[in-house]
Amino acid sequence: MKPPIAQKIFKQREIHGDVFIDDYDWIKDRSNPDVISYIEAENDYTQHTMAKSSDLQNTLYQDMLGRLKEDDSSHPVQRGDYFYYTRTEAGKEYPIYCRKHKSLDSPETILLDANLEAEKHAFYTISAFQVSPDHQRVAFAVDLDGSESFQLLIKDLNSGEIIDNLTRQACTFMEWSNDSQHLFYTVVDRSLRPYQLYRYSLDQADNNLLLYTETDAAFFLQLEKTKDQQYILINLVNFTTTEVRYLQANAPLEPVQIFQARRPEIIYKIAPQGDRFFILSNYRSPQFSIMTASVGQTEAEHWQDFYQPPAQVKLDAIEVFQNHLAIYEREVGVLQIRILEIASGKSQRIALPEKAYLVTPAANPISETHSFAFQYSSLVQPLSIYRYDMQAHELSLEYQKDVPNYDPADYHSDRLWVDVAGVQVPISLVYKKSLRQAGPQALHLYGYGAYGTNVDPYFSTPILSLLDQGFVYAIAHVRGSGLLGPHWYADGKLQNKKNSFVDFIACAEHLITEGYTSSQQLSIEGRSAGGLLIGAVANLRPDLFQAVVAEVPFVDVTNTMLDDSLALTVTAYEEWGNPTQAEDYHYMRSYSPYDNVSAQAYPHLLAISGMNDPRVTYWEPTKWLARLRAHHTGSQTLMLKTNMNAGHMGASGRFEYLKETAFKYAFLIQAHQNAL
Repeated sequence: MKPPIAQKIFKQREIHGDVFIDDYDWIKDRSNPDVISYIEAENDYTQHTMAKSSDLQNTLYQDMLGRLKEDDSSHPVQRGDYFYYTRTEAGKEYPIYCRKHKSLDSPETILLDANLEAEKHAFYTISAFQVSPDHQRVAFAVDLDGSESFQLLIKDLNSGEIIDNLTRQACTFMEWSNDSQHLFYTVVDRSLRPYQLYRYSLDQADNNLLLYTETDAAFFLQLEKTKDQQYILINLVNFTTTEVRYLQANAPLEPVQIFQARRPEIIYKIAPQGDRFFILSNYRSPQFSIMTASVGQTEAEHWQDFYQPPAQVKLDAIEVFQNHLAIYEREVGVLQIRILEIASGKSQRIALPEKAYLVTPAANPISETHSFAFQYSSLVQPLSIYRYDMQAHELSLEYQKDVPNYDPADYHSDRLWVDVAGVQVPISLVYKKSLRQAGPQALHLYGYGAYGTNVDPYFSTPILSLLDQGFVYAIAHVRGSGLLGPHWYADGKLQNKKNSFVDFIACAEHLITEGYTSSQQLSIEGRSAGGLLIGAVANLRPDLFQAVVAEVPFVDVTNTMLDDSLALTVTAYEEWGNPTQAEDYHYMRSYSPYDNVSAQAYPHLLAISGMNDPRVTYWEPTKWLARLRAHHTGSQTLMLKTNMNAGHMGASGRFEYLKETAFKYAFLIQAHQNAL
């Protein structure tokens, strides 16, 4: 079966003196039946090409399934007199939301079984499951097609009835007032930006009141209830600036108040404790520091210094408890947890066992406590919940996810450093000890490097199936993330974006030089903005890689950033630049993967797309694949797989997700064997 060839329809883009011929612009019109026909033809070609790997796909899927505990339960969290948790059942795709009263030995009450509703839909995701403080109702958001346009529902937990169906344009941010009579929730605009705050009141006739509208298209509106239950925070954020407004959770009819008006380049987060606030901000230090402010005097001029981290340490987050702070900080890119006694100022770090890992706060709903929980995982250790006694300085394992057919002693993880013109770039990697060869072997390198987002090494059961096939798995922590501090992010965005590509190529070359792999055995992967990274390096060094996987890749950078009606475009100006400005346009034009496809031999390539994706629209990878195929001079196979019933996150069911992953891994294995 020959690959489909997309029709060319001439369209010219001319801006800032630059002329670009975009023959595939017509693919943006999803109402055109020729567009759907072309995408379906690409899917048919991909399925045909991969058909001979069906046994391999099934083997990989069964291997992943063998490490999935089908009858499983999350770690319960106590809220008031109830223990809340989710569980899954054998053969069922979706979670069941449950609780028990006063004791884990009490009878179970099922609050919501997602499997029952999901039977009616090809896609089904529940988000923001919020039980009211009186435990009588639950508000939750449902996405029925992957478009991230949520339907907001309220269910009566006594009768089991859906008592209110508020809106189809909700977001996943919602919080209850303390009297359980008012629900605060956000609504999105046409570009799916959460921008309005509403108060829905169960006990009032005029029960749906607009409280706030964020008019600056560069800002998102997010909601958060503080740990002490005093405030509902309205966080107005973009990538460089923050403004916090707040409501009294005990006085839900009172007006919204402002904490500190936004100032360019000033980021801050707040957490109350009694009559004061702790503030984590870059106001006085680019590495962030902790300050305090009294209620009623919250302007930045009144902030008092409380804790300044040592040099080269970046503060990521804080949790406030009655007598202690838990501070999540990074040193040389590695997350640490520091416990600080508020009264004395004394502090110490919790000793953690590995070189690289991921730690995040666990559910800690009570602030009046001397112990707290955090989540830990690494490339070899499954998700674990530890509890730390901040007075006794004792650490205990409270929960670890059960992974059948897995022994962590069989695998080894490490962190390497690569010199890139004097800049040290870290790589995390993992492999199965018994399959580590003396010479080069198959290696799969992942990268992201955007928005200051860190891809910390975390545990993934599907990756084990790739390791068991003899692969090494690695993560290149390139500039554009925030792993090594604010400068690491700044050095990989805007006019410095190409540093991300330089770093990734250097990491690939280092892994080859050090004997881990060879260019004939090296595959790469990136997702979303990481797809831009992968697309750019595929243009720059196609000879360096055997195979490329690009999931929902942001590859048509210039065209997307010129269209301010799309989700995330305006908010992303501070990441990529504003192409209405000549300097920004020419720079992004010089690296945009779609714009820079050229006549050369590309590696084997699988692009994965979601038809309902609001973040990276389906037409980006579709146009890119069409343009690649028109310029490709080699014999390597180029494929596009579009999920017609999903969005940015892929399949919603846990088994369907594993099948999609098995498909991707089968592609990689076949590409390494030149069997496509």
